[in-house]
Amino acid sequence: MRCPFCHSENTRVIDSRESDEGETVRRRRACQDCDERYTTYERVELHLPQVVKSDGKRERFNEDKLRDGFSIALQKRPINAEQVENALQRLLRRFSFSGHDEINSVEIGEAVMAELRDLDEVAYVRFASVYRKFQDLDEFNDLVQRLREVLPDDASEEGKASLSLISGARKKEQN
Repeated sequence: MRCPFCHSENTRVIDSRESDEGETVRRRRACQDCDERYTTYERVELHLPQVVKSDGKRERFNEDKLRDGFSIALQKRPINAEQVENALQRLLRRFSFSGHDEINSVEIGEAVMAELRDLDEVAYVRFASVYRKFQDLDEFNDLVQRLREVLPDDASEEGKASLSLISGARKKEQN
């Protein structure tokens, strides 16, 4: 690597450390010609595929849209930032390492729903209701019933209670 001060190629690494929980390598370097020191960062460049929208249009993968979807679904939910970031990174790696140059927006939506289902049941229902364009309470009720069938026994009590409220509202409406 060239020195940013004198542009010499005669540099060496004097220290390397992982940062950002292993996602980045921080290197301290020294130029052997001008004796200046500087820091460089090395991280994997992910090649994210183009997104094919439902109307056939293609657009660049937008990580911010992914983050926004998670943020809206998880608003006021007891999920910490690290859990969200880990879920986002799993999705980005999955899409990046798929080996495809294009990915269908439906596949992205389904993958997001799977991550949210594992993270928080209520966030999953929120996201699914918008993503699948629910039109009435029957669609909510069907989703909640299917979710209850696959919920593990150790699912959060708060999540189970919230799902009961959704189903309870539906039962009252029918009476």
